[in-house]
Amino acid sequence: MADEGFGLGKLLTAAEEAPPVESVGVVARHLEQRFGAFSVSFLFADIVGREVVRFTGDSGGDGKGEGPGGRSAGIALPGSIYEGVLRTQAPHVEELEGGIGHRAVAPVTNRGDCLGVLEVSLPGADDEALRGIEEAAHALAYIIVTDRRFTDLYHWGRRTTRVSLAAEIQHQLLPSASCCEAAAFTVAGALVPADQIGGDTYDYALDRELLHLSITDAMGHEVDSALLATLLMGALRGARRAGEGLTEQATRAHDALLAHGRGAMATGQLMFVDLERGEAQIVNAGHPRPLLMRGDEVEEVPLFPHLPFGIPSPIPYEAQKLDLRPGDRLLLLTDGMQERQAADVDLGALLRETRELHPREAARRITGTVFDVCRGHLRDDATILLLDWRGSEPRSRRATSGADTTAASRAD
Repeated sequence: MADEGFGLGKLLTAAEEAPPVESVGVVARHLEQRFGAFSVSFLFADIVGREVVRFTGDSGGDGKGEGPGGRSAGIALPGSIYEGVLRTQAPHVEELEGGIGHRAVAPVTNRGDCLGVLEVSLPGADDEALRGIEEAAHALAYIIVTDRRFTDLYHWGRRTTRVSLAAEIQHQLLPSASCCEAAAFTVAGALVPADQIGGDTYDYALDRELLHLSITDAMGHEVDSALLATLLMGALRGARRAGEGLTEQATRAHDALLAHGRGAMATGQLMFVDLERGEAQIVNAGHPRPLLMRGDEVEEVPLFPHLPFGIPSPIPYEAQKLDLRPGDRLLLLTDGMQERQAADVDLGALLRETRELHPREAARRITGTVFDVCRGHLRDDATILLLDWRGSEPRSRRATSGADTTAASRAD
C-alpha cells in the first residue's frame, strides 16, 4: 500500500520525534487529522491474558479511574470484542449509539506477538478509513516495540496486579515477545506463575539458519529459584550468542550451576531447528518429555534423560535427533503442567481440541485450563512452549499479524 495514501512515513517520523511515552498520542493525532477521529485509545493485553487495560495517551489521569499516563482499570477479556479481535486478528466495526459515528477496533500485533488493540471512534467507517486504521495499528505495534526500550510505561501498563521481587526477576528472563511468527514456523510461550515463584523460564532466538528454543525449571521457590534461573539463563544465552552448539550450551549451563549454584540443580530442554533442512535436535536435562501432535495423534517424544544441570555425571550431554515434519505441533512443558491438580488436565486432548487455534491462542487456552483447574493457586509454575512447524513449503500466513489465511480460506 502506498505511503501517499495513509501518510505512514509522516506518522513514523512524528513518532520518532516525539518522546517515547507519547506514541499513542501521535497515532491519535494522525487519525484525527486524516479521518476526523474523535476518540482514540490503545488497550494493552495484560501479562496473563485475562484483561485489557485502556491507555489514552494523556499525560495525567482524568479523575474517572485513570492513573498516571491515562491508564484505566482493567476490562475483562474473555467474551469481549477485544478478545475476538486478538484471536482472529481481524478488525471489528460497529455503529455507535445515537448514530453519531462508528467504532473500529484493530489488532496491534508485531510478528505474531499481540500487544493489544487500537480503538477508534470516527464519523464514518468507509473502506479508506478502515484501511487507514489497520495501517496505523500496524505502525503502532512497531512504534511500541521500539519505544518500550526507553520507558517503563508499556511494561507498567500490562500489569494489573502487584509483582513480587521474584516475579520481577523471572519476568525479565523471558523473551520480550511471547510469540514469534515466520514463514516456516510459529513459536509461542506461556507461563502461569505459582503462588510462590517456581523458577521456570522459556526462551527462543532466531538467526539466519537456526531457530533456538529452550525451557527450564530451576529448583526451589521465590527469590532463590529466580536467582538460580538467572544464572542458568545467563549461561545458556552467553553460549548461544557465542555460536556454540546444543551440547556446548548444556555444558556451559551445567558448569555454571556447579560453580555458582551452591548445590542447586535445574532441569531443562534445549533445542534447535535447521530452517533449511528442517532437521531438529534436542538435549534433555532431566526434564519432562515433550508432546508431539501429528495429524490426529499425540505422542510423548522418547528422549534419553540426561541428569539435570548441576548434578555431577560421567555421561556428557548429547543432542538427540527429533523427527519434525511440516504440519507438526510440538509442546515443550515444565512439570508444573503435570503436578497434583494440574495432572487432571489431559494435555493430549487439549492439544487436539486447540489444533485449529493459532499457537499463541492455543498456549493461552492450555495454560488457562491448568490455571482454572488449580483454582488460580498453583503449587509450581506451569510453563509451555508451542512450536508449529510448516517447513520449506509453508501455508499462507501473515507474519505481521499472526492470521492464518489458509484456515480462513477453509472456513470460507
